[in-house]
Amino acid sequence: MATVEASSLPTVVSVDSHDTALCIIPPRHLWPSFNRLRSLYDKAYEKWPPHINLIYPYVRVDNLPRASELVRSQLNSVSQDTALSSNAMKVCLNAADVFPHKHDNTIFVYDNNKYRASKLQDLRQMVLTALGHTSATTYRAHMTVGQSQDCAASPHKFLLEKASLLPAAEWTVDKLYILVRERMEIDGNAFSEMKVWGSIDLSTFSIQRADPPEHFDRSRLLDGMASETPLNAAGSIAPLSHPYTFTSEGKWALHQHSSLHTRAEEDLTSLTVASYNILAEFEYPPSGARYPLIVQNILQQAILADVLVLQEVTDDFLSYICRNDEIRKHYQFITNGPPEQDDIEPLPSHLNVVVLSRWHFSWSWLSFHRNHKGSIILEFTNIGKKDNGTFIPAILATVHLTCGLTDGSVSSKKLELQALISYLSEKYPQNPWILAGDFNITTSSYTIEAAVKKKAISSQTITYLKGLEQMLSNAGLVDAWASARVRYGDLIDFDQGLEHQADVFEGEEGATYDPTVNELAAEIVGSGFNNRPQRYDRILVKGEDFSIAGFTLFGRKQGPLDFSKVISASGAGSSSDKHSYASDHWGVRCSLKLNPSGGDVPPDNTSKLVVPVHLKPAPSSLNNAEELKSCLDELSIFPSEADASRRKAAFDLLKDVVLEDDIITDRGNPKFVLVPVGSYGLGVWTVSSDIDCLCIGPISAKTFFALVTQRIRKAEGRGINLRRKINALSGIMLELEVLDVKMDLQYCPSTIIAENWPHAMRLPAKDPVFALPTQALAKLKPARDMYYIRRTIPDYAAFRTAHYLIKHWAKQRGIYSAKFGFLSGIQISILLSRVCKLLSQEGTPVDVPSILATFFHHYAEFDWSTQLAFDPFFHKQLRYVRTAREPMAILGFYPPSLNTAMSASLPSVKAISDEFKRADTLLSQEGMTWTTFLSADQGSTEFLNTFKTFIKIDTQFWGVSLAKGSGFVGWLESRCVMLLVDLNRRLPNIHARIWPARFVSEDASENETDYQGYYLIGLDKLEGSNEGAMSRDDAKTTLSSLRAALQKFEGQIRGDEKYFDANTSWMSASLVNRSELGPLRLDHREWGEYTVGDDDFDEEEEEEEDDEELGSDNEGQSGSEARTGKSKSKKKSTTASLPARPAYSGKFRSSADVINRIRWDPTMDSGDYIVGYEDRFLGAMERALDAWKSEQTDEEFIPQHRILYFKRKSDGQIVWDRKERRDTVFGSGVSSIPEK
Repeated sequence: MATVEASSLPTVVSVDSHDTALCIIPPRHLWPSFNRLRSLYDKAYEKWPPHINLIYPYVRVDNLPRASELVRSQLNSVSQDTALSSNAMKVCLNAADVFPHKHDNTIFVYDNNKYRASKLQDLRQMVLTALGHTSATTYRAHMTVGQSQDCAASPHKFLLEKASLLPAAEWTVDKLYILVRERMEIDGNAFSEMKVWGSIDLSTFSIQRADPPEHFDRSRLLDGMASETPLNAAGSIAPLSHPYTFTSEGKWALHQHSSLHTRAEEDLTSLTVASYNILAEFEYPPSGARYPLIVQNILQQAILADVLVLQEVTDDFLSYICRNDEIRKHYQFITNGPPEQDDIEPLPSHLNVVVLSRWHFSWSWLSFHRNHKGSIILEFTNIGKKDNGTFIPAILATVHLTCGLTDGSVSSKKLELQALISYLSEKYPQNPWILAGDFNITTSSYTIEAAVKKKAISSQTITYLKGLEQMLSNAGLVDAWASARVRYGDLIDFDQGLEHQADVFEGEEGATYDPTVNELAAEIVGSGFNNRPQRYDRILVKGEDFSIAGFTLFGRKQGPLDFSKVISASGAGSSSDKHSYASDHWGVRCSLKLNPSGGDVPPDNTSKLVVPVHLKPAPSSLNNAEELKSCLDELSIFPSEADASRRKAAFDLLKDVVLEDDIITDRGNPKFVLVPVGSYGLGVWTVSSDIDCLCIGPISAKTFFALVTQRIRKAEGRGINLRRKINALSGIMLELEVLDVKMDLQYCPSTIIAENWPHAMRLPAKDPVFALPTQALAKLKPARDMYYIRRTIPDYAAFRTAHYLIKHWAKQRGIYSAKFGFLSGIQISILLSRVCKLLSQEGTPVDVPSILATFFHHYAEFDWSTQLAFDPFFHKQLRYVRTAREPMAILGFYPPSLNTAMSASLPSVKAISDEFKRADTLLSQEGMTWTTFLSADQGSTEFLNTFKTFIKIDTQFWGVSLAKGSGFVGWLESRCVMLLVDLNRRLPNIHARIWPARFVSEDASENETDYQGYYLIGLDKLEGSNEGAMSRDDAKTTLSSLRAALQKFEGQIRGDEKYFDANTSWMSASLVNRSELGPLRLDHREWGEYTVGDDDFDEEEEEEEDDEELGSDNEGQSGSEARTGKSKSKKKSTTASLPARPAYSGKFRSSADVINRIRWDPTMDSGDYIVGYEDRFLGAMERALDAWKSEQTDEEFIPQHRILYFKRKSDGQIVWDRKERRDTVFGSGVSSIPEK
């Protein structure tokens, strides 16, 4: 403040007190405009009202009455000789500037009109003269807006610009106000504030006193309306505001009347909400290079929403987006208008929340305990529900909590969330709620655990983090992402890839802030534990008022930056080819369906078949997820990085060999894809797991395997070997060894699936694209099931960890083997994913220990005989009819088969149930640890010691062929279920439990070529049966039934000529006591060694292609087939009706083979060939081969048995003729007969 000097006048009153001030105060209706900035940037905001100091420091408090009289008298006398009056004294604050100081700077607004400024100068001089002083320096009237630290720093420049954007505030100065400081102590801290002592009226020159002095917010002397609630009060709410809209005059204006923009009542059934943290510019001047990308993301047709919540909005960006015609057209209402418009205020903070909406609303600002933090509370005019005819509007609350993972920041998040939920609960208890924005809640378990290890956060903070999720759940809020994911699947996996998903930790699924992908996020967080994906951005709704119809992320594609806003030194805009993401966050968007009448919304699945899952928290000794993972590590259950690299290299090599460049041609067809399925595809593989692969393509299975076999044999030098070919009812499978990794390769013939991969995996189950033959659907089922599970698991990382433990436990306890009727990998996946999904509906994240505790407890109480285990989010209208032959029903997802437990038997189901109950009991014991739970006695040892009587299935093989040895053993194992079923039928009071592995004598050598092993079935009485000893007659009957069952089983095995060869193998089944078994161990050998011929294809065993399913030709058999006597009578009759064929050896190649050869062979131009075929009505017709449709679902599909010939257009030569049995494409049929 300018200093003053004493004049020569006799009356002198000292002006050296900082406890008083003489100032000009604007009318109250102008306060909010200033206070929105002052409350955030002016350290004197709570102590002073908005003011212009006329004299400060002023006179001492005890001199105020005398000084006031002197000033009044002086002004009154001067007014008689000058133009001093209320009309002559005006102020218009219309410019901004800064006072630089040694340690900080004062940013202020002032009147840049020299005439008005001089009037204030004259007024000040009159007051000083009255007190006997003159001004020593030039006076500059100003109103302080805030303080800054460094004039050269961007924060200072942004604040100065913000002050300059304030609308001009003009008023008439009719009073001078006298303020006096009141000192006090609050919570032991000294505090002071200026109060209104009195005023001097410039028109009447009278003095008004406030006795005692009044707080400026409640002073009667300050004319105008009552004061607003202080903006910085925690939990306080500002007055109701109306949105801005773009008018026909080309300006933004407040819109207070909604009558012209009402929404029809019939449209109240749906609402789309999007949220996007756009990452503010922090360098001045802002480049705006990302602005076009942000707007482009917002305006995507699939992303456009009814309501859009933006975080980190700056004045510059708001002005930019408000200039966009598409934005103005779609979003008619916005909470804040563009600051560049003269009559619109700047946004209060540098980082602001702004809401854009298609529908009218009113809004208010709920302030939190921290500056710059609060929530916009929107009340929609025409969106809501009805309760007994009364309309209850929907409420949307924006969220942008304090960032960071520290004790202080998490505590702030807790207070902010509490304030918001408390306010909504008190103010809007019956209204539908939507919470949208950046919650800034750390979700990655890796980040949290690393912060704890580095002591960056305390254990109390961990409790607070869990409490935040519980707080949201207790308020009845449903996470839209979690709900949509389990119901509809998350499409982001297809874009990020399955490998990226496998790298995530618990809590990272669905991340909206991903430094591992987004370089903008990586640049902000740097290195350390913070550089993990987090699911910061969320949309939450009240569960009883909304149902979630969809959820998606956006803004995950890069685009070119636009530097045209940046002006270089030469005055030209700079340009760059650099690409970037639009923001460090991904945007989120959800589709909601409103329940207009309120009340509970019925779930998708109203079936009473759903068995509810109730959370059973893990006891304290088991609830540490890190100890659980350490236990799995110690048991070598998790694969190492080296194992993962080796398998990836093996898969890549197989893909390279199978999908050679010449398969995918430039002509656009055909196309092949190779995908991992099974445990490797699901990401739950172990070191002992094979890699199951499925190839999908447009050619027949026979042609594919013939081609692939050639390619694999050519690539043997690269580390890939074909071990054997397996012919099963489901089709052909190749067993391979690639870089010492065992792999299985299967094939699904489907052009349309291959061409639409992976988009086909997103299509609903009933989409026409899946109108495929049953065998093709069966081949495709593992891939479809895998993709569905991976897309719909709430927390994939937690699922993987739990799956690893359950699978290890099941193997250890002897209940993991589908062929023996026990659990399989897909069954564990179904059972576990079902538990994870149903638990996710409770609203709070569940850690892995509690998932496992709940899993074992739930299935320990499961009634397998009457209840179905299925995914209610997939089977929304389940109509499954269970037969009497299904003791267990674990329903999968996609056709053709539904029950995955068809091989289960009553004995195996009892064993599974007993093990679940045993596990639940162990996990409920006090002090139980995961190490103790998994390191209990080996299940096989316990099995041998539990039973006294066994059925011993003695198996021997002395051949050398791996194909025959493995085939014999596999066949025998798959038939053991028949024995269990027969035993249960004959002896219902006897429990028979088989161990799903082969035993050998403890001294058996690993190098023996004469293989011998035993399969054991333990026999015991069922619980609840007669506990007494059997009578002699009962024992004799039981023994007779057992022997009859064993003799029948022996006859079935030995009578199968396909798998049992008495020259190389033998088996027998007998009853033995435990003492007769001797010391045993498990046999891990493969029976037989790879020999030449194991991988040969036997054409007699090739899968036949049915005319109706695959459209192949129904042609006669070759002579060799006739000689073997293996042809069917149906084929013989067909052959008899055909003309006698020429005498040639071998098989005449089918029309399907010719089509595949011409389309696939790069040396042949498919455009040069014509297909001649028989039309049922028009006779012989021709069509270009490229226009030939092979998919049954196509309207132009023609069965291939109607093909008459293939002709080359360039020379008119017929290259294949059915009637003449001539084939120059392959050289088969009569073309194979050498010319004489």
